[in-house]
Formats: sequence, structure tokens, C-alpha cells
Amino acid sequence: MTLLETTSIAAVSLYGLISTAYRSVQVLHARRTLASGTAENTDEERALPSVDIIVPSFNEKPRVLSDCLASLANQDYPGALRVYVVDDGSRNADAVVAEQIVYAGDARFEFIMLPRNVGKRKAQIAAISRSSGDLILNVDSDTTLASDVVSKLTQKMRDPAVGAVMGQLIASNHDDTWLTRLIDMEYWLACNEERAAQGRFGAVMCCCGPCAMYRRSAFLVLLDQYETQLYRGKPSDFGEDRHLTILMLSAGFRTEYVPSAIAATVVPDRMSAYLRQQLRWARSTFRDTLLGLHLLRGMNWYMTLDVIGQNAGPLLLALSVLTGIAQFALMGSVPWWVIATIGSMTLIRCGVAAYRARQLRFLGFSLHTLVNVFLLLPLKAYALCTLSNSDWLSRGSEGSASGAVRKQKASETPRLTASEATFGGE
Repeated sequence: MTLLETTSIAAVSLYGLISTAYRSVQVLHARRTLASGTAENTDEERALPSVDIIVPSFNEKPRVLSDCLASLANQDYPGALRVYVVDDGSRNADAVVAEQIVYAGDARFEFIMLPRNVGKRKAQIAAISRSSGDLILNVDSDTTLASDVVSKLTQKMRDPAVGAVMGQLIASNHDDTWLTRLIDMEYWLACNEERAAQGRFGAVMCCCGPCAMYRRSAFLVLLDQYETQLYRGKPSDFGEDRHLTILMLSAGFRTEYVPSAIAATVVPDRMSAYLRQQLRWARSTFRDTLLGLHLLRGMNWYMTLDVIGQNAGPLLLALSVLTGIAQFALMGSVPWWVIATIGSMTLIRCGVAAYRARQLRFLGFSLHTLVNVFLLLPLKAYALCTLSNSDWLSRGSEGSASGAVRKQKASETPRLTASEATFGGE
């Protein structure tokens, strides 16, 4: 047996061992979280906290923004609710102005027009400085919420030890293309396996941006760290949701997952847009995983397994694929053990997902293995080698002004004052 064959077999075998242990324990904890989530206490009598919903919008499609705001207006939450729509210097600001007219008679809505594009993070902060609710719900402008989302997230936030909570994400455009169907299944697995298992220990590592609620008192303590996040001396302009979650955990708060709070968000329907998104997320994950490693000492052992499974697993998979390809190219020998191991693990995982979700469509998630092996693994390797790059990527063509803001040094990062923003509403 040659060195290449030995390496590929050893790498894929170790990958199979780690991945099997990780996924098995993950599903076990996820099932417990989902089971406990169906028995939430809803009869506790207590004053309802006030909630501020913040919706940053940048060049959003008018119809998509309209659907988002309509879902917020239809929330069944009986407590005080305010919605702050922040236009982040869009070129199509007329879309936001049109919505401002629609909700002119609704005292819950307030519109903030920023004079220039400063990024999602600072758009959120512009609204936070204007608002005063007990809880802050960040919602992406391409996301629609089920009518009970605010009520269900608020229920979880009644525990003062909880600093942040997220709902379950689905793809609102899942029927558009094969890719959107694949992403929709990917979201289900990310929420109902990864997040659900982490939520078992109050340590969801990323409360996703489309629908994440935070405790204002905790948020304000972390505001400066959140606003001025740097990586190697440069402003970090993406991954704000993961970074804020890590900050919450570092401050001693729990972060939770509520599977019954459904948020539908628009996902990429083209591979180029999907890969740019994944590159951005990969850089954010690598950066904040390093930032949060110190937290593992005080957490359940599963969280260490989670970090190993999510990072060492793909590394071993990439090594086994590379050595397998080299074995075939240099020796003409087909790496059957690598192919059989990856194929069998894919079928088992998809079969378990289909059983848990009670949906046969998850058998089609096998296609994601090909996307992962030939596209996502090389992309993650590139992300690891370019961690200092903070370009937004998907907005690179949105305007020179936006690009100029993101290229400024940390000391030059734009800060908005209240007088610079235009407020509308009550």
C-alpha cells in the first residue's frame, strides 16, 4: 500500500469516526431540545416586556420589503411593540419612502433614513440609540415572520439569564430552483440539529441575523465591542450576528433556540451568490471560533465536540479527497474506500434527516455532498487563507460609496449622530 493510499484511508476513516460520533450525539441532544420546546410554559402571569424590532434595509426589493413589514405589523404580541425601519443609504430609498406612507397611520412604525451607507451593524445601532424597548429583535429586510414569533421569542427571554434567542429559519423562495431547495434543507439541518443541540446547553454559537432577539440591558453593555469589532486592525463589516452571540456568551448570558418561531428568509437562487455568501460566513466563523475558544472551559463537553466536529471534520474530509484525487491521477487507482465511506455516511445522514423531518425530500440532500466536496471545501480553505479580507462581496457592485466606507481604517469608520439621520413616524 502506497503512502497516498494509506493517507487517504486513514484520513477518511478518522473523518468517519469523528463525524459519526459528533452527528450521533448532536441528534440526541437536538431531539431533547425540540421535545422540550413543545412544552413551553405560557401561563405565567408577568408584565410583558416592550419589544423594539429593528429592520435595516439596503437596496431591498420593494415587494420583499413590503412583505417583511406586513409580517411585523401582523404580530399577535399583546405587549408594547415598536418597529424601526432603517434605510442604510439605499439608491432605491423610494421603496422605503413608499412603505413610510403605507404605515403613516400606524404609531408602532418609525422610519430612519441614513444619508450614506454605513453597513448593517451601524444601521442597527442608529435605531438602538433611538429606541428604548426592553428587548431588541433584529430582522433582515428580506425576512417574513410568522405572526407568533415575537410572542414565542419573548417567552424564552423571560429567563433573565438568557441574553439572546433565535427562531427557526426556512427559505421563503425554496421552490424557485434546485439550489434554493437544497439551501432550505440545509437551514433545517442547521437549525434542528446544530442550533438545537447547542441550545440544550444554552450556548447557541450564532443567533442568525434574519431573526434574533437580544436583551437591551446586555446589548448596551456590549455595544462598543460590537460596533468596533476589528480583525488585525481592520474593521470587520460582516458576521455581526455570530460576533454579537459570542459577546453575549462571553458576558455570561445564555443563548437559546426556539424551533416553533418560524422566520422565512430569501436565500440565493444562483450558485455565484451562494458561494459569495458562504465565503463571507466562513471567514466570520473562523474569526469568531477563535474568539470564543476560551468559553469551552466552562461549558459542557459536547460544545468541545461541536467545535472539533465542525472544524476538524471538514479538514480531514478535504485531506481524504485530495489524497484520493492524487491517488487516481498519479497511480490510476480508484479510491474506493474514500468514495464508499463518504457515500455511506451521506446516505445515513440524509435518511436520518428524512425520518426526523418526516419528509422524503431530505434524501435529495445527498446532492449537497458534491457541492460540499467540490465547491465549499475549497472555498473554506480560501476563506482561511484570506481572513483579513473584510469585503462584503455581494455588495461589491452596489456603489463606490459603499465600497469606500468599507475600505476605511478603524479610526476612520463612519459614525452617525442623531442629527445626521432623518426620522419619520410618530
